[in-house]
Amino acid sequence: MLLTGAQIIMECLLEQHADTVFGYPGGAVLNIYDALYEYQDRIRHIETAHEQAAAHAADGYARSTGKTGVCIATSGPGATNLVTGIATAYMDSVPVVAITGNVNRDLLGLDSFQEVDITGVTMPVTKHNFIVKDVEKLAPTLRDAFRIAQEGRKGPVLVDIPKDVTAAKCEFTPASPCAKKAAPIPGADQLEQALALLRASKRPFLYAGGGVISSGASGELAAFAEKLDAPVSCSLMCQGGFDQQGSRYLGLLGMHGTKASALAMKHCDLFVAVGTRFSDRVTCNANLFGKHFPIIQIDIDPAEFNKNVMVDVELRGDAQQVLESLNAALEQQSHPDWMRDIASWKENYPLFQKPSVPGCVTPQEVLETLDVLTNSSAILTTEVGQHQMWAAQFYRFRTPRQLVTSGGLGTMGFGLGAAIGAQVANPDRTVVNIAGDGSFHMNCNELSTLSKYQIPVIELLFNNSVLGMVRQWQKLFYGGRFSQTTLERPTNYELLAQAFGVKALTIRESADVRPVLEEALAAHAPVFINCLIDKDCNVLPMVAPGASPEEPILTM
Repeated sequence: MLLTGAQIIMECLLEQHADTVFGYPGGAVLNIYDALYEYQDRIRHIETAHEQAAAHAADGYARSTGKTGVCIATSGPGATNLVTGIATAYMDSVPVVAITGNVNRDLLGLDSFQEVDITGVTMPVTKHNFIVKDVEKLAPTLRDAFRIAQEGRKGPVLVDIPKDVTAAKCEFTPASPCAKKAAPIPGADQLEQALALLRASKRPFLYAGGGVISSGASGELAAFAEKLDAPVSCSLMCQGGFDQQGSRYLGLLGMHGTKASALAMKHCDLFVAVGTRFSDRVTCNANLFGKHFPIIQIDIDPAEFNKNVMVDVELRGDAQQVLESLNAALEQQSHPDWMRDIASWKENYPLFQKPSVPGCVTPQEVLETLDVLTNSSAILTTEVGQHQMWAAQFYRFRTPRQLVTSGGLGTMGFGLGAAIGAQVANPDRTVVNIAGDGSFHMNCNELSTLSKYQIPVIELLFNNSVLGMVRQWQKLFYGGRFSQTTLERPTNYELLAQAFGVKALTIRESADVRPVLEEALAAHAPVFINCLIDKDCNVLPMVAPGASPEEPILTM
């Protein structure tokens, strides 16, 4: 059938089972938006207040479902406004396809109005990108983009399309989604080396990263932990990849990891890393990491082996498939003394926030109450800062894709857009965005998006009037010189939310926590909660710069 380039885009989206796109219209994508009008009964479009939020929404859609998220922006500033969101997805290996318009082909390279070489700009932060200058190549390119986004180590792909290509016509032939290439399989020698270390270990420690969730390997991870009889720690990207209510779970590892995780790493005789890249937030000081135990690393990306930490056995492959192979070959192990030590450390070093004054609200109380009221089943998105770490510490994630957060890039302003994407993708789930007042001022305009579409996200703001995480560093390591971290903005948060058409509630003291959360959860509509907390409420434990993750600071 003879279609325009814009119609071909719609047909390709439908082929890829993309039923929702996030974006913002503009001159270079007018033809695409005209086609969206034609296809509005089959493709839902959510217009965010800013293109960056569209990219974050596509990211949140993808992280919470495993599907590929899609965002659209016009040329020039519209396209560049996507870049932070694309980079966020790239750092955390999230499958997103970003479609940008560009000026007509005869205007490319002439510094035309709203022209930017967006493929050049995004080359370092995309898995791949394309500029399509021939309408005949549009459908194959879009199909490649969706395949690449999901194949191997997942990631964002950008497709830039000049405006006249979206107007041009050609014959379109429907096709099924492209099959992904088979994942690599570890060699028999590597598997045998790993099995020998697993059998010899008396104190194994299992550390899981985001690759576990990306590959759908949480079931295999749980089985492997039982078979190995080992404790488990999860990275920020793997929250929910292992049931946190299980006795084996130790909490985070690294800069803000638990004391129990630190002690387990300090005393283990084997470290098994699954689907993780050994971020500096985990290793803290790579020169001190893993010097007294062998390391087995399971990862699909060969570039991650021996990049940050030298390992003893490399098992390259899909985490689910590799764990299946190990579970089938490994005999049941038993380490009762080791597991008693683990239980003792968990009991002796619980996470606890002491109120600064009686009745003062602590994030721990709020998040643990939210956990109880939602039966540990909500999807939590976060901005970046102290509140992000508190969410990971105090909400008990039980299943994959419950925590949607920017780990690698650490993008302030990520959470509210991501919450929009997660809620649209999961209309029957409770979605709560955990925010700090620094991040909130970067994306508060997206409250208008919640209101416009009546997306029932709860925006839970931990309001301490400071840039909390940076201030915490200034307090510990910069002699208490709080340079530009005391905000004290005169924003009336409740009136601001109401101006956008969002219900506003306030938590001032401990007695408010449960009733306010109950009211917000019962609303089934957009709700903003201003939760007042003390500026000196800190994220602990914490590892000092240059120190080993085995020696966290417990008080300050």
